[in-house]
Amino acid sequence: MAEEPTTKPETALLVLGCPQVPVQTSIALYLINRLSQAGLVPVVAGNKAANTLLVVADPDRHYLKEVMDLDRAVAQISDKKRDFDRCFVFIHNDAGVSYAATMSAISKARLYVIIYGEHYEEQVKKIEFPCTTIAAKAVHNPLPLKKAIDEVKPWAV
Repeated sequence: MAEEPTTKPETALLVLGCPQVPVQTSIALYLINRLSQAGLVPVVAGNKAANTLLVVADPDRHYLKEVMDLDRAVAQISDKKRDFDRCFVFIHNDAGVSYAATMSAISKARLYVIIYGEHYEEQVKKIEFPCTTIAAKAVHNPLPLKKAIDEVKPWAV
């Protein structure tokens, strides 16, 4: 009897920077949940503060599975030791745009940029590489950004 070929589930990297804007943590958890429900394997790569906020918010790891340091993730991708099928870069400042540009250059992942914050329109104008842009003025209230994400449905095939 022939064995059925097994397919690996798609992976999704969430790139989180400084959690200065409050909506980042809740939107990251929301996206992790939606990706997981769709059968994708989400991996979070963030700085220490961003990762700690998520781990504290989900101590039993209902949503979070793998969490790693952002610089380590960038090194693994650039060294061709690891890559992802989809990549979501959270952007509220110039550093976020730089990380997105880096991911565009080093990863084969389908790239999504999630832009938010008080001055999100300024950051949108800085995107000069191929990606799907999801943007909303969201600082404390995550609902405008959630709505923008839901309209794109980046977890769908």
